[in-house]
Amino acid sequence: MVSADAARTVVGIIGNLISFFLFLSPVPTFVRIWKKGSVEQYSPVPYLATLVNCMVWTLYGLPIVHPDSTLVWTINGSGMVIEVVYIILFLIYSDKKKRLMVVLVVAVEIIFLGVLTALVLTLAHTHTKRSLIVGIICIAFNIMMYAAPLTVMKMVITTKSVEYMPFFLSFASLANGLAWTAYALIRFDPFITIPNGLGTVFGLAQLLLYATYYKSTQRQIAERKGREVNLSEVTIDDEPKKIGSHTNQNSHA
Repeated sequence: MVSADAARTVVGIIGNLISFFLFLSPVPTFVRIWKKGSVEQYSPVPYLATLVNCMVWTLYGLPIVHPDSTLVWTINGSGMVIEVVYIILFLIYSDKKKRLMVVLVVAVEIIFLGVLTALVLTLAHTHTKRSLIVGIICIAFNIMMYAAPLTVMKMVITTKSVEYMPFFLSFASLANGLAWTAYALIRFDPFITIPNGLGTVFGLAQLLLYATYYKSTQRQIAERKGREVNLSEVTIDDEPKKIGSHTNQNSHA
């Protein structure tokens, strides 16, 4: 019979793999940004929220705070590196106003983590107290990470378009929430259960929204392409007239 610890380890590894794909899910978005040379209407909020979330969870999983949580700090440490790459790309292809905002937020996040680490290690002298303090903060930031796409969801409802709400990011969020909720329930850890349970709900809501507005999005994209084609045809049709007019003027002269 498989022990609870072994089952938890297996589920944790699955959670690591899903989380890794979650961190990589925005890659198609950034490929599009790179090709267009602009971040367009994409928001940096999800990536900034995920970065600070990974920071605090990496701290939570370290042996000095919460022992026997290797699978927690390894995946979140990897997530930190990946999110930094995304944010650098966002800075490269955004305008000056967005760039300044992103830099300020990242600076605040780094300062916050430094202060939190110093306070926890100097004022809390047991693993239980450290886990409690950092765990509560982790819950808050994990909810922020899952709820960050709500800003995009508002835009989806307003525009009736999911063009700027990446499907793979929403799907990966749902799968990630399910895996880590299962991991936390095997050996109950409320600090992992609560935010990931809510993350599952947020992920499901995003997929339902995607299904609702998928057809209207395709229709809007088709209409936009149709207008672009018509505009290009008008431009081509007008060009000979301009040339002809110019030629007649020269002949008359």
